[in-house]
Amino acid sequence: MSNGFFPPRPAARPTIYAYEDTNPQYAGLLKVGYTTVDAQSRVAQQYPTVRPGKPPYRIVLEESAMRNDGTVFTDHDIHRMLRINGVKYPDGEWFRCTVEQVKAAIIAVRIGQLNEENRSLDFKMRPEQQAAVTKTAAYFAGWRKDKGNRNKPPHFLWNCKMRFGKTFAAYQLAKKMGWKKVLVLTFKPAVQSAWEEDLKCHVDFNGWQFIKPGGLTYAEANKKKPLVCFGSFQDYLGRNPSTGGIKTKNEWVHTTNWDCVILDEYHYGAWRENAKELFEAEDKKEAAFGEGEGIDVFDEDIMPITTEGYLYLSGTPFRAIASGEFIEEQIYNWTYSDEQRAKQDWEGPNNPYAALPRMVLLTYQLPDAIREVAMQGEFNEFDLNVFFSAEGMGVLARFKY
Repeated sequence: MSNGFFPPRPAARPTIYAYEDTNPQYAGLLKVGYTTVDAQSRVAQQYPTVRPGKPPYRIVLEESAMRNDGTVFTDHDIHRMLRINGVKYPDGEWFRCTVEQVKAAIIAVRIGQLNEENRSLDFKMRPEQQAAVTKTAAYFAGWRKDKGNRNKPPHFLWNCKMRFGKTFAAYQLAKKMGWKKVLVLTFKPAVQSAWEEDLKCHVDFNGWQFIKPGGLTYAEANKKKPLVCFGSFQDYLGRNPSTGGIKTKNEWVHTTNWDCVILDEYHYGAWRENAKELFEAEDKKEAAFGEGEGIDVFDEDIMPITTEGYLYLSGTPFRAIASGEFIEEQIYNWTYSDEQRAKQDWEGPNNPYAALPRMVLLTYQLPDAIREVAMQGEFNEFDLNVFFSAEGMGVLARFKY
């Protein structure tokens, strides 16, 4: 609406577009992008120098970037789908493909399909992933041999930095252990695409089935083949608001005996008293957990799900480790320091860490006055966000304290 002072703002139109450069040296390449304005204006911005005659580009595709449920996808989703389908990408957003291939990728993203017939991923585990799988498998096997543990399933934590590849390694663990029914519960539903892509697109998991809300159901799945069920903690362990019991549509989750329950992004649930604050910046669909839905049943001893074991995944499980929830034998660690050391110590060609930038890690010693406050147990009196708050922009930016 116009308020009399400003013109009305045009409605956003999420669009995927593709264009080709008319320079012959770029023949066969398409640039795939995303915009909320018209494609013509967006592409023109990428050619700021006005040239005589016709524009040095030709727009060959404009498609809506909205799904039927009203959610929006971006060019990154299309790029990923093109790569999954084996399309070559010589540079960034430029792909050596046809307009029809881009259209097919858009349709696949829009309806949530992955091309399982063309499994284009065939990479192997890095040494640290292999080590995580080996240590976890040995711990689970040893646990079962101990007769005193038969009434309680084992649990294990992967305390691993971002980009460790926890999804891929977890699936490799499932193969090594011979698991056929795996339940993945996440505190952050946005990670679904990573779990689905690794399972459906890697050659190592041919024949595995992926169950998700709105996709393949447990009833439809072939029980003779291995399956992975993905769902949010909020949904599968949430209570029916009217009866207080398990949601009727999820009863099958609770009546199935799972080979393993994997809890992804575990740190979101471990910070129980601060859950609401942690989720303030997350997608609104995840806010129900922030309000406490289902959090009261997050305890292995009373969780209404039966399983042969638990695997916890997190990049920042500080609270869980500090509280003694896991002992040393139940943890596999892989930190930024470990990764930097592995990069430096690698011998021979094909260093898998070669693309990683050099990283310098620094620690900060808090002033004695702050330490005294913390030592007295007044933890809520100190806020790191406030302590490191800044003001000003650019070269004028300064720490307040």
